[in-house]
Amino acid sequence: MKIKKILNNNAVVVSDNNQEKIAIGAGIAFQKRKNDVINPSKIEKLFVMKENEKFQQLLQQIPVEHFSISEEIISYAEECLGLKLNEHVHIGLTDHMSFAIERATQGIHLKNKLFDEIKILYKKEFDIGMWAIRYIEKKTHVKMPVDEAAYIALHIHTSKPQSGDMKQTLRQTAIIGEMIQIIKDSLHLSIEEDNLSYQRLMTHLRFTLSRLQDESQPIMDGEMLAMLKKKFADSYKISQKVAKFLAKNHSIKLPEQELGYITIHIERIRNR
Repeated sequence: MKIKKILNNNAVVVSDNNQEKIAIGAGIAFQKRKNDVINPSKIEKLFVMKENEKFQQLLQQIPVEHFSISEEIISYAEECLGLKLNEHVHIGLTDHMSFAIERATQGIHLKNKLFDEIKILYKKEFDIGMWAIRYIEKKTHVKMPVDEAAYIALHIHTSKPQSGDMKQTLRQTAIIGEMIQIIKDSLHLSIEEDNLSYQRLMTHLRFTLSRLQDESQPIMDGEMLAMLKKKFADSYKISQKVAKFLAKNHSIKLPEQELGYITIHIERIRNR
């Protein structure tokens, strides 16, 4: 395994079986030159990526410590979730984390407008994000804002197999936030984040949008739907208000059965 290019003291591009790879390891390039042979025992991680060029550029632009921190977060996330994340996470999360650490060092904190939604909708990923900001503080002695946990959660979530991309996830999360706000305003209630009925509603809305995207329909008996309209008329009117908003602002049409399920969730909140 020969060195094709030295990125920094801990990262090199190598040629292995006629394939270009990126090898990572502490001091792997120390006193090395192009075409020198790498000791396999020095290699901690070996990457073969579609975005090799981007990855190489990133490793040359950021501090090695930031890359190491990001890799620890990725490993921790994969262990917690029990799955392998998409390879792009090594670029997306690393780039974000390095910039976030620089901002925090300068006392610049970005507010995450979708913080509450992300915290509930992607709970496992958010917990990983909370672990991550504590880990960053431990390694760099830089105080990270809690909003960063939500940003990290999004990067982790969108790197899971079969997950949507960042743009799609942000759009869906923002729409859910708008739906929730309509319900809150209509109920004239202050709803606590840890309210179980509130969390169930938010999770249901997420699956509602996913089902619409997959073009699958919820099943509800016609008699049941008629009973809900009559018995929970006020809650049904709120669900209709949500449906009208989605149709007008996002061209999303909610099936009537879906309004029935949303009505049940709204009624639960009203009763609590």
